[in-house]
Amino acid sequence: MTATLEQLRRCHFAVDLGAARTRVYVKGAGLVVDQPSAAAVNTRTGALIAVGELAEKMTGRTPDYIRVVRPVSGGTIVDIEMAQRMLRHLLGDKVRRSLRRKPRLRAAVCTPHGADPLAQRAAVETLVGLGARRVELVDTLIAAAVGCGLPVEQPEATMIMVCGAHATQLAVLSLGSIVTAARIPVGGEAVDHAIVQHLRHHHELVLPSQSVRPLQVALCGNGLTAQGPASTEIHGRDVATGLARSVQVDTAAVRNAIQTPLTAVLDGLGKVLRDCPPDLVADLADRGIMMVGGSALLPGFDQMLRQATGMPVHIAERPDICAVQGLGTMLEGQVEPLDLHATAD
Repeated sequence: MTATLEQLRRCHFAVDLGAARTRVYVKGAGLVVDQPSAAAVNTRTGALIAVGELAEKMTGRTPDYIRVVRPVSGGTIVDIEMAQRMLRHLLGDKVRRSLRRKPRLRAAVCTPHGADPLAQRAAVETLVGLGARRVELVDTLIAAAVGCGLPVEQPEATMIMVCGAHATQLAVLSLGSIVTAARIPVGGEAVDHAIVQHLRHHHELVLPSQSVRPLQVALCGNGLTAQGPASTEIHGRDVATGLARSVQVDTAAVRNAIQTPLTAVLDGLGKVLRDCPPDLVADLADRGIMMVGGSALLPGFDQMLRQATGMPVHIAERPDICAVQGLGTMLEGQVEPLDLHATAD
């Protein structure tokens, strides 16, 4: 964590600007924004037509002069101006007015583990454009661990896995710091892409990424590593004719198709454990892994990790909002700093 707890207590609001969703926590008011990170723009006039849920629904359904853009990619803000415009609309006039009244407005923002200086600077400039006089950077892994209630300040190991849309981040934490960590460029969108490609190659069916959710739900059964429902019906567009068509998809074949991206996550998990001191690995044998992030809800993912590692695997109660909850907890001063000073008798 770049910022100290004392610096975070002085912040007035916090932002978790992810590739999939944007969340904003205002001190004293709680979570005020939880919307998709999307904006619809009129390319003729440059006007912003919609943001959040409405812009998400427009994806793939707009005329040529309307474009749905995502200012965040791979955990990095790639369009600072659009990110600022999107945040202004998501916050609304009432919240923006209340923030503007704060003297020397301070903000906190999540950044992916190992983010390069350019990515950090983009996050800072985005919030400075919203009026923040100072911006504190917080590692997403630390924020998520605090948000899901892990005892990160204790001298024992806890393991967090942040399953995002573009990447999966893993870390072993102890004494309030990251002992070892890894960031794997595989997330929920890679799983969606694997499903879409499977349907295209084996069923000659074009399926938008937004439509893979019914197939993921069909995988529930006994999880990704066991037999669930034998098949499920999927609607899409025929590659050859362009006409709407429905097919019965074998869910076992889909499970095999998504093993490749999930195997990359298992490889990264193994590397983190190999780099971890033996005493901390022994703690993890009892405590296990805590999964957070929207992609942690992929049916059977936790069972797959459990079988591969032999360790307990838990999913947070609200895995999608753990990072911003952790920021809010630190802003409200509900996390006590670790006291490492020895006491004399």
